[in-house]
Amino acid sequence: MPPVTAPRQRSTPTGWPDARTLRDRAVGAYLGLAIGDALGATVEFMTPREIQARHGVHKDITGGGWLRLKAGQVTDDTTMALALGEAILAQDGQVEPEACARAFDDWMRAKPVDIGNTVRRNLITWRRTGEAKAPYSEHDAGNGAAMRLLPVALVSLGRSLTDIATANAAQAHVTHHNALSDAACECLIALIHAGLLHRPAEALIAIDRLFDTQPVFKLPAKRVENPSGFIVDTMHAVLQTLEDFEDVFPALVDIVNRGGDADTTGAIVGMLVGARHGVDALPKRWVRALDRATRDRCTYQAEALLDHALRH
Repeated sequence: MPPVTAPRQRSTPTGWPDARTLRDRAVGAYLGLAIGDALGATVEFMTPREIQARHGVHKDITGGGWLRLKAGQVTDDTTMALALGEAILAQDGQVEPEACARAFDDWMRAKPVDIGNTVRRNLITWRRTGEAKAPYSEHDAGNGAAMRLLPVALVSLGRSLTDIATANAAQAHVTHHNALSDAACECLIALIHAGLLHRPAEALIAIDRLFDTQPVFKLPAKRVENPSGFIVDTMHAVLQTLEDFEDVFPALVDIVNRGGDADTTGAIVGMLVGARHGVDALPKRWVRALDRATRDRCTYQAEALLDHALRH
């Protein structure tokens, strides 16, 4: 990884925040992703009742969990995002399917602490066929493409909906070629953009568009707890949390204490509230608790990917 350097002070389009503010929010999104991942990994696959019995209210980055992580260590949510970010930067800001597939395969060969079944299966298929787009499957509606999309969101800031959908598909379809996954990813990218640009009305439009195009995502009246890796369950839990909590700390505490696939729901909420509020809104003790190398890679990629967006 290149050394972490100060961000370039590029001008921003009319109506956008200044470059320094955008940089702060981009870094906040990346560190929020890692924090939510590390926080949620401790209670992944636990029910809310089990979490309460063991931790009371879980609100500290302590490691452990079923993966027996060190405090501050992250899972596939963050490490796949970092692999994707490196691939995009190596392609001068372009999201190329083959580059994404190679990056994900290199990541898998490095023996990550965790890997989803859909990711593993479709990367093995890519090794055999050389085809960077997995076959369409109704069964591949997991949250694996959504958890890692932050680099695409940063580099595509300001692009059209069509360009954003194309860029997302280039990374998502390597492992998750599914309409529900695509719809959720495109909504999340729009929410990140709305946070970065401080346009809350556009966030509401993106959510309404998701509900209109895929009504299965409409929120249930009952609180979603113990969400599975099914993308609809993930989005229900995430959107309920965002509806109820504005600020970083209560939002992340709420989502991870729902249990279930808590590292991924935590990672997604973390990137969204980080993009909205910026790095200074992240609790300092959570930032300090992150593995330092991970923290540095997140900061570097946030700045570098945003720089590509501002150049193009």
